[in-house]
Order: sequence, then C-alpha cells, then structure tokens
Amino acid sequence: MRALPGPTGHVVVVGAGLAGLSATLHLLSAGRRVTVVERGALPGGRAGRLERGGYRIDTGPTVLTMPDLVEEAFAAVGHNLRDHLELLPLHPAYRARFADGSELDVHTGADAMEAEVERFAGAREAVGYRRLRRWLTRLHAVQMRRFIDANFDSPLQLLHPDLARLAALGGFGRLEARIGRHLKDERLRRVFSFQALYAGVPPSRALAAYAVIAYMDTVAGVYFPRGGMHALPQAMADAAAAAGADLRYGQDVIRLERSGPRVTAVVTDQHRITCDAVVLTPELPTAYRLLGRRPRRPARLRHSPSAVVLHAGTDRTWPRLAHHTLSFGAAWKSTFRELTRTGELMTDPSLLITRPTATDPHLAPPGRHLHYILAPCPNTDLGPGVREWADLAPRYRDSLLAELERRGLDGLASAIEEECLVTPADWHAQGHSAGTPFSVAHTFAQTGPFRPRNLVAGTENAVLAGCGTTPGVGVPTVLLSGKLAAARITGLRTPGGGPRSRGTAPAGGRR
Repeated sequence: MRALPGPTGHVVVVGAGLAGLSATLHLLSAGRRVTVVERGALPGGRAGRLERGGYRIDTGPTVLTMPDLVEEAFAAVGHNLRDHLELLPLHPAYRARFADGSELDVHTGADAMEAEVERFAGAREAVGYRRLRRWLTRLHAVQMRRFIDANFDSPLQLLHPDLARLAALGGFGRLEARIGRHLKDERLRRVFSFQALYAGVPPSRALAAYAVIAYMDTVAGVYFPRGGMHALPQAMADAAAAAGADLRYGQDVIRLERSGPRVTAVVTDQHRITCDAVVLTPELPTAYRLLGRRPRRPARLRHSPSAVVLHAGTDRTWPRLAHHTLSFGAAWKSTFRELTRTGELMTDPSLLITRPTATDPHLAPPGRHLHYILAPCPNTDLGPGVREWADLAPRYRDSLLAELERRGLDGLASAIEEECLVTPADWHAQGHSAGTPFSVAHTFAQTGPFRPRNLVAGTENAVLAGCGTTPGVGVPTVLLSGKLAAARITGLRTPGGGPRSRGTAPAGGRR
C-alpha cells in the first residue's frame, strides 16, 4: 500500500460526515493531531437531522448494517460503542409486500428465515434459501479483506488467490441469474437482488459479487441507533472530541494553499489552518476543484439513480408497516430499465417505507409517527433535470401518496402534519453530482481498483474519502472509506487488512 510521503503530524479533515469521522478516529488512534472542518452546524453530513413540529427527522441513510465496523471506529480510540450509542437489531430486518397481496418478513436468523420462506413459498424454496445463505456468507468472506477493506494502488493487486476463489463462487456472473440458481420464486429473488439498485446497476446486469450487499442486509442484520440515524455521527464526533480532535462547525472551506505538490493550509471562510496532510470528504467534483487536479479517465463517470424522499410526520400509522417495508410493484425489469436507461419515472413503483418510530417512538411527539417514503428515480443526467423538478415535485408527491393509499395505507395524505419533500433538485443544491446522493455507480469500470482512487496525482499529501471513492456507496463502505484514507496517511495496515507495523498501538488502545 502506498502511503503519503513526508510529515503527517497534523491532519485537517474536511467534512464531519461518516467518512470524515471514521478517518478522524483512526488517525487519532495512530497519534495524529486532527482538526475537522464542517460547513454544517452539526456533524453527520448526509446523515443529518431536521427538527420540525416535534418530529426528529433523519435526512440521510435509514439502513445500518455491519455494526462491527462502527465498533471498530470507536475502539480505535479506546472507546466502547455501547458507552456512546445503543444499536437496536431490527426484527424483521425488512417486511416485503408484493403486488399480489403476499407478505414476507426478512429475518436475520437462519432458522427463522428458513421457516418464513417455507411458509411463504414452500419447502423447496426453504432449502434454496439455506444454500443461498451459505453462498452469501462465503462470498462476503472472500471479498471483505481483499476487495472491500483494501487500498488499491494497481489493478495488479487483484491477482491474488482470492480472485480465483471469487470466480469459483460465480462472483463474475450476473447477480439475478446467480440468485435464481437458489430461488425459483420471483418474489424471493427480488428480496435478495433489489440491493443492486444501491450499486446503481440492474440485477440482470450487476456482477454477482454485489450480492455481498444482500449478505449485509439479510445475514449480518439491520440495526437502528436509539435516537435515530443521526445519533451515529453525533456519537462518533463526541468520541473524537474526547480523544483530542478539534471539531469546527459552521465553517466552509474556500480553498487549499499549496507549496508545489503539497497542501500547506486549509482556508475556510473564518480561519486559515496549516496542516501536514488533508482528508477531503466532499463530492468528487468539489474535492477535485479544491485540489486543482482532476484524474484522467477514459470515460465520463456514470452516476447511480437518485431518489425522491418524502419525510412525513403523521397523526396515525398502519399496523402492517414494519420499521422497513419494501412495497414492490408488479413491474420489475421495466422498473430498472426506466431508472437506468430510459430516464423515466417509475410507472409501477417499488418503494421503501421506513417507520423509525416503530423502534424509537421518541422521534415524534406522543401519539405521532414518522414515515419516510423513498422512491428511486433517474438522476438528472438521465431523467428530469433540476429545473423540471420545480414543477414536477408536487405532482409526483401526490402520485406517491395516492399509490400508497391504493396499496393499503388508507388516509395517508390526510394524516400528514409535518412533511419535507426531497427531490434530485434538492440533492443537486446540496452539491451531489447528477442530483443523486448515491454517487458514482458501481459498474465494473467503477469498482475496486477502477473506482476513483483516494489518492490524486499531482498532490502528495491529500487523500479522498466518501462514497465517490474507495470502496463505495453505503454506510458500511463509507466508514471503511475513512479508515482506508487514514491508512494512507499513517502507513499502517488497517486491522482488517493484515498485521500492523511494529511500535503502533493495538486496535482499541490509546497511544
């Protein structure tokens, strides 16, 4: 692994989102002095918080998996996760509701899920589920150390026995076909392949290796922090401050000062902060603009689909809604075609409905409930543009509510007391390329060593972190992104990537 040359004693981290905070904790573990600069008034970045009418609304991700990566970040500075945050396992992880009226609860436990699959689709499918679970577990074990929790300096690093193991597991086939080897029921195949949308690729075209996301959801389990998802970055920021980090909120980075190939200072709208190294977590175009460098790529970056999100505080709820409910339309392949090829809004939408008050009622006033309705949609490069959404937004909001009422959420529209609608135009205004919070798609040409690197040629002491760079999109991978950025600076092999250098503190200990 290539590490930054020269001194790295004082590091400025730009952005107090999950990637920046993860980098901060791992840098502090290695004895670096860290200053964090965040333009917002609170930590979190995309995992922000909006308070309206007594409702505490999470504005970013709603699904948390792989809690061991969260534990690792706290342990880096000698803290115990449980002293800062309570992670509640969700049972079920999801509830899937289908157009034919059938329902399936997705359980993390193997026995419980096998029994549910047998109830839902019969004994043969239950046997197939057991085979699928074993395959997902092996797939994760092969990929995690070598291909996900890893800094790449060259595609040649792929030439390892684990690559042959991944190929033997069918990782370079197609996701949909591989899932179909184990499950014949089309509804079940959806439950284990819809995650490809997170990677920005239809299941029929996604590499089977991306089934590792289904492992995270359906085997490793789904969790929710008491106090909402924003409680996670707040707890990480508290741990970082306790370990000596200097966190500065409400400061926007204007420029970076350079001396030849090195960044010498980060200049905000309030201060000039000298540094030995810098971690940049903004969107790639912003990071490249600050650095004055843009890597050459043979093709333009392709972005994932976007999403419309309706945050609704209501005076009632609907008993059949779990914490996370997948409401599938009858259409499937045509839905992905609309999202990734034709740029149309879904004509028969599949939706994610999150009801956080099912797990933590204190996120709403007494007797009230929160519902987040996420509708995937094309990004602004492919579908309606930023200006079009100004007129489209209210009509699309009404059509979503009408569709959900047709699917059994009677009286949803009239039950709303507080709401916030977020469209690709809003994501664009927040600085997200192509109006999508899901960043660069995980096509083969934008994955692993082919994804935008966390080092930028022409700058010796800057590292990128966040969902646009290594290893990719999602809460677990963004946490890893910060950890990998820290490893570039410290030169230490990360706990998941092999032995640490001599003389360094063990993971979880203080220097």
